[in-house]
Amino acid sequence: MTVKVRSFAKINLGLCIGAARRDGFHELRTVYQTVGLHDVLSLEVSRGSGIEILCDDPRVPTDESNTCYRVAERVMVALSAKGRVSLGIEKRLPLQGGVGGASSNAVATMLALELALKKRLGSKDRFRIASEVGSDLPLFLVGGSVLGVGHGEEVYPLPDLPATACVIATPEIGVSTPQAFRDWDESIEAQRPSASQTRTPGPTQGAKLTAPSTSDRMNEFSRTVAAWLSGYSGKAGLPTSGVPARGRGRAETPLLDLVHTGIENDFEKVVFPKYPELKEVKTVLRQAGAFYASLSGSGSAVYGLFGTAEQAQKGVSALCRRGIPAAATSTLTRQQYWRKFLVSSF
Repeated sequence: MTVKVRSFAKINLGLCIGAARRDGFHELRTVYQTVGLHDVLSLEVSRGSGIEILCDDPRVPTDESNTCYRVAERVMVALSAKGRVSLGIEKRLPLQGGVGGASSNAVATMLALELALKKRLGSKDRFRIASEVGSDLPLFLVGGSVLGVGHGEEVYPLPDLPATACVIATPEIGVSTPQAFRDWDESIEAQRPSASQTRTPGPTQGAKLTAPSTSDRMNEFSRTVAAWLSGYSGKAGLPTSGVPARGRGRAETPLLDLVHTGIENDFEKVVFPKYPELKEVKTVLRQAGAFYASLSGSGSAVYGLFGTAEQAQKGVSALCRRGIPAAATSTLTRQQYWRKFLVSSF
């Protein structure tokens, strides 16, 4: 049986980086949001054994290092299944783009394999396998608007935000996530006051020398999202007030309400100085009318949110005139995410 599915991308609505943990990961806080851009995967289980991955993009690994391979291996064991798994990946999402392409592919493989085998994993097994393979995988088992904590692998469904026009720019730049974390750690270390500065602060010292601690910043992000959530009333599942926008009145939509709280992606502080062209992409999106623009994850994708699909198309045109690849899409509610997931099965 062959199963064909869509593997959707995600963006990050704010991302706060905390301290490095003993397990080597950093504590994170973020709001994930799935969007309509996607890869297409075709999976078949036949007689034999092993896992075969085919992809026209030579940058996509086809061995055990591929997240799809690692997930398929675990799913076959968990379901006590036998057979040869053949997976074809039609790659449309950028590599090292910060939109979760590899993670989404892996979760799509898991669900397609369940359909092909006509066997179903329990919810605990799904999330266990996903979190074993990568931090971004579990969010794709939820879809829609998702709160991510821990090192991103602990996910909680948020009330769905209405579909919103979105432009995703995909500059041909590869940003290493591990290096971005290292750059972040170095920037935090550089902000720490020296021993001589902290030993005997004078009357003009003190506040300027001590940057907000990582725990303070994490708490602030959590309070911001919690305050925004408290604006949700039971009416139609949508917020009626939310957090007061900075210098604005009540936001017109729940998503506007969230982004107007001032949430930011911490990676911008270390990625933009190394790749100023990415900061320029964000500027172009804002000038084209985006009510919010941000780096997604550690990049290199930069997205903008627009009031209408027509405005989003103008944003795409503005980027294309500068030679920057971009596509207009829309955020996906949880219902849309799951309704559009399956292309066909035969």
